[in-house]
Amino acid sequence: MTTLFARKALLHNGWSDNVRLTLEGGRIASIASAVEPAAADDLLGCVIPGLCNAHSHAFQRALAGHTEVRSPAGRDNFWSWRERMYELAGRVGADELRAIARQAYCEMLRSGYTSVAEFHYLHRDPLNPAARDTMFEAIKSAAEDSGIRLTYVPVHYERAGFEDPEPTAQQASFAMTVDEFLQHFERVSPRCEGHVSIGIGAHSLRAVSEASLRRIAAVADAAAAPMHIHVAEQQREVAQCFTSYGRRPVRWLLENFDLGAAWSLVHATHMDDDEIAALAKSGAVAVLCPSTEANLGDGLFPLHDYLVQGGRIAIGSDSHISINPFEELRWLEYGQRLVSQSRNVAALRDSHVGSELFARALEGGALSAGRQPAGIAAGAPADLVVLCDDDPMLVGHDDDSRLDALVFSGYPLPVIRVMVAGRWHVEDAMHVNREHARSEFAAALQRMGART
Repeated sequence: MTTLFARKALLHNGWSDNVRLTLEGGRIASIASAVEPAAADDLLGCVIPGLCNAHSHAFQRALAGHTEVRSPAGRDNFWSWRERMYELAGRVGADELRAIARQAYCEMLRSGYTSVAEFHYLHRDPLNPAARDTMFEAIKSAAEDSGIRLTYVPVHYERAGFEDPEPTAQQASFAMTVDEFLQHFERVSPRCEGHVSIGIGAHSLRAVSEASLRRIAAVADAAAAPMHIHVAEQQREVAQCFTSYGRRPVRWLLENFDLGAAWSLVHATHMDDDEIAALAKSGAVAVLCPSTEANLGDGLFPLHDYLVQGGRIAIGSDSHISINPFEELRWLEYGQRLVSQSRNVAALRDSHVGSELFARALEGGALSAGRQPAGIAAGAPADLVVLCDDDPMLVGHDDDSRLDALVFSGYPLPVIRVMVAGRWHVEDAMHVNREHARSEFAAALQRMGART
């Protein structure tokens, strides 16, 4: 048994002073407020629950900063970026993936993410195609090395587009039949235990046929696994879907599948008013990745209208050009301010927009990862983030404005300790395996560079 004493703690029902948390088996066994510290207590400052990074492509951490060069044609967009991403995917073997993912996961923990949903479709090692499930083992090992809580989301990819039933040459290294994909899911599911759980997904409507998607959704339902899919990220995708299916992507999903809290729709950027209202009412989670969506020029999610209708959201760092949950929340709000020419757009349930965004991301992230309950509550996982409460970012703030400061006051973050399942993985503002992760990451990138 471990006891922690926090001067301030954000509990499921709000801020509380002088809180003792009793931990057993990696979970919070009991909570007592307005108490005095005991000799055996680990004394902490301000404690908040860790957030879930609800959408990650770990291998893309190696691409960050390498696509910001204008092409000779001057027509750079998501589709031209995708060619660079595919080229990277062809050079990432299992050893490199382990090192890249470990580095990304250590950075996530350092910034206050305590869990991650890994949206993974690189199921074959391009350097050793005969090997089976080594890429899954690389992701699992990286999560265990870093200490982050992992929801492994194997994702199916089978075709180049709505009217292109065969994958392109670049996609062929990771595309597979739906039978092969579901066999992978069956093999790895028993190996996802403890701090590793499993979801399932389809890359997108353009990359997976209707028949395959129905089979995957049925498996998700039978396994009670969270179901993830990219949708409506690009206007070209919306137009192609309408041409092929006679419906916009989100509308088509709503009409053909029983969307609910187990579904995570990643991006869902381009929706009409009817889709916004229907998706919100479905109870599905819209997983938003503002830093990546901005980097790729995707467009802006219709946040205000979606939240007004009762929609759920989660956040993710996606391509990892930024790994900072509070920056994602900040830019989620800032994008809305820029387009609406108004302020505090997301403040609907709480007059403080930082508090509301944090609460929504906490709730939606737990649903997206298939892990309940969320937050600091009895029975919940002991996944905690300790803030330096005398950091200049937080000085002068009270319970009402503390999360506003954390979301909107910029960088560096005042995160000094991070715990997952009752174990500290960040101490003194640094990940405990920082040096090993950095050196292995550098070596992996050096090997990959030699393959160009």
